[in-house]
Amino acid sequence: MQKYLYLIIISFSLSSCYTYQVKKQVDPAANNKQDSKKNTALTGTTAPQMQNTAAESLNAPQAPAPVNIQEKLAAGKNVKIDVEGRSYKVIVDKWESDSLVAHPVHNPKKILKFHKNQINAEKIAEKRFSQPIADILTVTAYAAIGLGIYLLVR
Repeated sequence: MQKYLYLIIISFSLSSCYTYQVKKQVDPAANNKQDSKKNTALTGTTAPQMQNTAAESLNAPQAPAPVNIQEKLAAGKNVKIDVEGRSYKVIVDKWESDSLVAHPVHNPKKILKFHKNQINAEKIAEKRFSQPIADILTVTAYAAIGLGIYLLVR
């Protein structure tokens, strides 16, 4: 029983609250719909011209905004990128014209270079703090401390 308890405590102490998360793209069509709903709710009734303008803007085909890889991968960012089917966790050093110069997270001496056409822009994930994971670890730590105190007192 104690071996399993120690194993669980060690596994939780080694887990991290930071995860790699892909930023969600903002859909401009969804924003237009929400704005028009807010306008109708605020004014009660809208003029026919405003309704036609809103309907025309919603029906107009909108191309997705092009993703600028160089803006997403700024110098100093810790990211996870997908290059030709392989996943790399890197820290971005700089851009040399169309090539990304980076180094792996735990190996700053090794230098990697990728052309911007090789990088999958949809799978660029930034390292961020994850509040749910931190909450789970905190509750688990409190439970382990409570269990330890209970076992010592008993």
